[in-house]
Amino acid sequence: MFAAIRVRGEAGVKKDISDTMMMLRLNRINHAVLIDDENPSYNGMLIKSKDYITWGEIDSEILAQLIQKRGRIVGGEKVTDEYINDNTDYSSIEEFAEAIFESKVTLEEANIKPVFRLHPPRKGYESVKTAFAEGGSLGYRKEQIKDLIKKMV
Repeated sequence: MFAAIRVRGEAGVKKDISDTMMMLRLNRINHAVLIDDENPSYNGMLIKSKDYITWGEIDSEILAQLIQKRGRIVGGEKVTDEYINDNTDYSSIEEFAEAIFESKVTLEEANIKPVFRLHPPRKGYESVKTAFAEGGSLGYRKEQIKDLIKKMV
């Protein structure tokens, strides 16, 4: 499973790239979404918008931390273990995150918003105009997206 985070704003974005980011639900800076890595159309969308977002693989531990600290129920309330226990078949956020990671359940099925609004990263981004491979913040990060998410939660 991938986590994608929008790094750059809207100024100067071509219409087709802007539409692609809308389909990914990355409408604003520092918004994050979860993307299933088995769907090739999502891979093409990530590549197309690579100059404005960063993405990489996450694990269920980071996913649980993301849901617990930045997850919101439709209506704006925080996601708690009690909410997960009452509204799903899972008893904790960790179990629910594991089920999402294994594609058994989705966030929408539990009435959790699919977009996570994150804080700007502590110590800032490296550079929002160069690729991650060149020392910047954009593009594919592999496993190092976890470090960025920890800085932003």
